[in-house]
Amino acid sequence: MARLPRLYMDDCAHHIIQRGNNRQACFFEEADYKVYLDLLKKASAKYKVSIHAFVLMTNHVHLLTTPNNETGNSRMMQAIGRSYVGYINHTYSRTGTLWEGRYKSTLVDSEDYLLTVHRYI
Repeated sequence: MARLPRLYMDDCAHHIIQRGNNRQACFFEEADYKVYLDLLKKASAKYKVSIHAFVLMTNHVHLLTTPNNETGNSRMMQAIGRSYVGYINHTYSRTGTLWEGRYKSTLVDSEDYLLTVHRYI
């Protein structure tokens, strides 16, 4: 079955959630958080995605973003995933997936919802 396209609206924020596979850890040491944040900074600049809020939990990530174009979030998350999973697998001598499928993304289509998501994150 084909994947459904991601929703996009100009100047609309997105709440992105990405979970560790089987809700297992995706950050093990403080250095892992730093690597992820560095990748996030570089990828968000490259793909023109504004990051308004973020939280990196042991087993998942929440981001509040506004992409500059329709593919910004997808390309940013793909770039982070490619590099970060490789880093984790190499650093901890493991193989296989780190994330539980595709990241989840919700349009933040009102100011009330924007404040709610921002507070939650």
